Amino acid sequence: MTSSLYVDQTSPVHRLNPVTKLVALLCLIVIVFAIPHWSASALAVLLVIVPVAVISRCGGRLAKYSAALLLPILIVLVLVQGLTFPGGQTPVWQWSFMTVTAEGLLFALTIGARITALVLASILLVLTTHPGDLMSALTQRGMSPKFSYIISSTLQLIPSFQDRANAILLAQQARGLALPRNPLRRAGALLPLLGPLVLGMFTDVDERSTAMEARGFGSTARRTLLIPVPDSAPQRVARWVMPVLAAAAIVVPIVGGLL
Repeated sequence: MTSSLYVDQTSPVHRLNPVTKLVALLCLIVIVFAIPHWSASALAVLLVIVPVAVISRCGGRLAKYSAALLLPILIVLVLVQGLTFPGGQTPVWQWSFMTVTAEGLLFALTIGARITALVLASILLVLTTHPGDLMSALTQRGMSPKFSYIISSTLQLIPSFQDRANAILLAQQARGLALPRNPLRRAGALLPLLGPLVLGMFTDVDERSTAMEARGFGSTARRTLLIPVPDSAPQRVARWVMPVLAAAAIVVPIVGGLL
């Protein structure tokens, strides 16, 4: 069974060519990591990601998935960098031997803002892009079907892993597995499930490899797409403009002495 986080909608974002969205994601990541200030990432989230999420009507799911991924990372980042940042001179909070510095919090804010922009943009791409359309669009642009499949399959990795884990858990509960409410004991009860989960993923990889060989993925002949993915002239122009902006975000801070 093929799993995906894709949300089937008819919004303008969903109708964009998948290659355009993929290029936009890569360029956005380059920009927020190239500009050495947290405000660049914040502006990218507020001016780009949030409006796109509203237009695509995927804001609720984006908030749900991103919160589950980002909250643990950001909490650990603030604690670790706030307490252990080398060269921190301005204490903000101190208790016993622990001291949180302003420099550490600023560094954590910068890295956290970048990670937030990266995760939000990536999840939004997954929510608004069907994996099959992405693979077809990449193949249509001349990319090898093998590489197209690798990129497309990454969009299905997390939901596929989650579905398999849920199936194994339900099977074990049907055999009498009891899950205690205590979080530590619950984690201990779930550890034996990792074996069949990992082995099942290896089996799935082998089955997919066999299916790819049967469909001639190794062939060098030019393929004819059954359903071509629509593309437009403005999108083709945008795919050239966005890398130029990303390159400018790298060059300008260097020339301006900001790095």
